[in-house]
Amino acid sequence: MEAAIGAARTVEDEDRAAAASILSISNLSKNFGGVRALDRVDLSVAPGEVHGLLGQNGSGKSTLIKILSGFYDPDPGAQLWIEGREVGFPVTSAALRKHGVSFVHQNLGLVASLTVLENLMAYDLAANDSWAINWRAETQRARELFERNHIDLDPLVTVSRLSPVERAQLAIVRAFDWLRRKRRAEGASGLLVLDEPTPFLPAYDVDALFRLVRDIIRDGTSVIFVSHDIDEVLEITSRATVLRDGRVAGTFQTAAMNKQAIIQMIVGEHVDLESMRPPSKTLGGRAAAIRNLQGETIRIFSAEFSRGEVVGLTGLIGSGYDEIVYAMFGAVRAVAGTLELGDRTIELAGLTPRDAIEAGCILIPGNRQESGAVATLSVSDNVNLVVLGQVSRSWALAKSKLAENAALLAGRFNVRPRDPSLLFGALSGGNQQKALLAKWFQMSPRLVLLDEPTQGVDVGARAQVFSAITSAAEEGATVLCASSDYEQLTAICDRVLVFSRGVVVDEILGNQISKSAIAEACYRSA
Repeated sequence: MEAAIGAARTVEDEDRAAAASILSISNLSKNFGGVRALDRVDLSVAPGEVHGLLGQNGSGKSTLIKILSGFYDPDPGAQLWIEGREVGFPVTSAALRKHGVSFVHQNLGLVASLTVLENLMAYDLAANDSWAINWRAETQRARELFERNHIDLDPLVTVSRLSPVERAQLAIVRAFDWLRRKRRAEGASGLLVLDEPTPFLPAYDVDALFRLVRDIIRDGTSVIFVSHDIDEVLEITSRATVLRDGRVAGTFQTAAMNKQAIIQMIVGEHVDLESMRPPSKTLGGRAAAIRNLQGETIRIFSAEFSRGEVVGLTGLIGSGYDEIVYAMFGAVRAVAGTLELGDRTIELAGLTPRDAIEAGCILIPGNRQESGAVATLSVSDNVNLVVLGQVSRSWALAKSKLAENAALLAGRFNVRPRDPSLLFGALSGGNQQKALLAKWFQMSPRLVLLDEPTQGVDVGARAQVFSAITSAAEEGATVLCASSDYEQLTAICDRVLVFSRGVVVDEILGNQISKSAIAEACYRSA
């Protein structure tokens, strides 16, 4: 009897909580074959809050969002309430629109060849059957919308010409505007789901997006903010939920938590990234040198690098530090300058990526999906691209050798799932990055060039990426890492060069390297 009363009270409590929430999910599970991606997950979002959703790659975040958006069906027994009304699973996109739920996924859902205005109207065109459009009136409405949200966008420009932050702003404003108009028409409060909107944005652009999110909250809409970045979650959210291995590891008031406690909740053990510093080491002799490099932003840059050294390149946005690694690889054309690598002197103005690879250089770019890999090919195809000549004949590829090599690399770099036949684009961000490290590090490079190597990578995979980089240095490679992540530079670098207006203005060495020292040098130079 007592057990029955307790159960009844639990149901009543759940009903009251659901009624008081904009969105409430109960008992959400999902199995893929024998793999349990989600296990009895409960989640609620209060009116007018930004609710963070964190977890390692593979923790279940993406599966939860795909179920909520109607892409996957959950296992039987899951329940969904929106604004106190039971909606139920499986949910359809039409039901979500009816109840005022809108999504901005990581790929943003924009069509690059269309104009800003055409992308902005996509929601309305999908829902209405009007046979005529008053383009002049719609253009004026768009201008007023952007002005109201403090965004400088031209409605008539094609999306392909927008910067990454402008594209993100457009996607968010489009979803928010649709919710705002629906709320006025039907009285719905509205819920906006932002699924990893910031991983490829610098800090300045993230601040601009957060100003927009705060405006959205003030207007009465609630937000689910999915992110790998703990600092962002601490800044923008009021509550957050952590998933680990498909289960809820905890839900907490953000103001009551610190970064280290959240990291421990995410990974299930103590990981102190902030105090992580590479041990002091004896560097080898000179391995490479840049002489008088000039580029689009870089005015002049000369430096020498030792064997086994990890050198950070940083500065404020627009200072030019991120141009260095691409110019050294021939991915962007340098105006002038030479690269000395071993006994070779290479003119950078005519350098091509093929020349750089033959000289022993590799580059892992910041935008891995577009510039570092072919997302529609398998993991095996991607990691083997650079060694095809070693396993190919004049008339065929040795598929068994390719599969064997891919499996070996996946194991060595802990790429998960451990199935190289999966599409590269299906992997989480951290596992994509580990696959790229596997692809290039198998070549035993002499010079490793990195741009934001842990961008869009969760805290667990981040430590594995750091380990791979330091291991390459221990084996004798020289590493140049361009990054705006001061914590990352503190964790891996022997030396940090700070840029301002296209030149090096400061150098931080050894034990002097810290997040605060790098930040002070960057802002002092400005």
